[in-house]
Amino acid sequence: MSAPESAPPAAPALLPAGYSPRLYNADLAPRDRAAPWRTWDLFCWWMSAWHSLGSYTFAIGLLVLGLTGWQVVVAVFGGLLVLLVGCNLMGVAGQRAGVPFPVFARLSFGVFGANVPALLRAVVAVAWYGIQTYLASLAVTTLALKVLPSADGLARAQFLGMSGLGWICFLVLWALQLAVLNRGMEAVRKLSDVAGPVLWIAIAALAVWVLGRAGWSLDWNYREGPALDGPQTVGAIVSGAFLTVAFLSGPMLNFSDFSRNSPDARSIRRGNALGLLVNGTAFALVSVVIALASARVHGAAVTDPVELVADIDSVTLLLVATVAIAGSAIGINIILNFVSPAYDFANTAPSRISFRTGGVITAVVSLLVMPWKLYSSPLAVNYFIGGVGALIGPLFGIMVVDYYLLRRGRVDVHALYSTDPAGRYHYRRGTNPNAVGALVGSGAVTLLVAFLPALSALAAYSWLIGCLAGGALYLLLEKVRPAAALTVD
Repeated sequence: MSAPESAPPAAPALLPAGYSPRLYNADLAPRDRAAPWRTWDLFCWWMSAWHSLGSYTFAIGLLVLGLTGWQVVVAVFGGLLVLLVGCNLMGVAGQRAGVPFPVFARLSFGVFGANVPALLRAVVAVAWYGIQTYLASLAVTTLALKVLPSADGLARAQFLGMSGLGWICFLVLWALQLAVLNRGMEAVRKLSDVAGPVLWIAIAALAVWVLGRAGWSLDWNYREGPALDGPQTVGAIVSGAFLTVAFLSGPMLNFSDFSRNSPDARSIRRGNALGLLVNGTAFALVSVVIALASARVHGAAVTDPVELVADIDSVTLLLVATVAIAGSAIGINIILNFVSPAYDFANTAPSRISFRTGGVITAVVSLLVMPWKLYSSPLAVNYFIGGVGALIGPLFGIMVVDYYLLRRGRVDVHALYSTDPAGRYHYRRGTNPNAVGALVGSGAVTLLVAFLPALSALAAYSWLIGCLAGGALYLLLEKVRPAAALTVD
């Protein structure tokens, strides 16, 4: 019989016996029981992850599918149900193994092959980290111009595609985020416990303010797309649901970065149910209320909350709103787009790159890609970020099939840190050819679905197609020609 998996205790100062410096450092070590992420922490984590300018814009963007306001809420709820299942699968697996995402990926991709999914996830996260920082800086710039009209000259001066004032605001937020991450995961946990609730207060206040301007009246049948019949409406709702899944598919993939420190599976499931499903649906509802109210005031739904904030006449209220928006942007950026690449870069060379060093690399690269230019080019966003992001579905499918269907949840945690050629997860020179082959095959299908005009009707389902194709192909390859023994003796 196979023995149940067990994670070794928190890493000591010296390298544990049998562990390789090419695969191990204190940050990549198994779970830290001294700083658990309980139900409340994961609830706040989801508030920080979901409460953002991007989430508001995404939810309101579903109106262009031809959905009405209430149908948008139904679509988001459906997507959140799928995400709940996926996050429970990845979260519980990570908690049982007690390791961060790039280490967990060694199960299916091999001790060195895990750098493939890790770096793919990192590319998406780094790009969005820079973009989210830039978007938050726009809100701060708006406040600065309201408080200091004399800064208008600085706002007109351009350098590398951004104004002087914009550079100042961007770099301030950039440095603040780096300072938080430099204090480690415990600081991240404490930040998420504050950032999520704070934005809830801000977004609720914004909803009340906009509703007041709209005369406390909403048109729940408002739509921006064409009118749809019954079957078309169902199709648009399902499309919206899977677009919601794709929107948060990256955080779902590397959810073990956070859940690994949870005390038990129950804490994860409860935190996800409350924070992702209940809170996520409530936030989508409030976002739709704001959009419908803004449609009465402006004639069309405002997709950027910063535009609404800019209408506030009171400098005090504007200050509070801007601080809340900037604070929430820092929270979501660190949680969704900073922690993951910090671990992922550390995984490439653990003896030289720590979690903090990986965070510095993330910050520097996010600056070098000039996110303000990246965001201004829909083509660049679609092909660069969207192209890599289309591979998230296949990665999820491969890793879930590997852990739950093939290994039946049994893992030799110690072997994840061993470079022994006879090691369980060494496969062929440290890489599992079946996992890589499944990623390449299913990834090609997903990229065609995402970008080929003839398949545009299926584009909204690219994550689902990639997930099913990746998992099925990997299962087939492992059944036909197993790369290694799948059970723990």
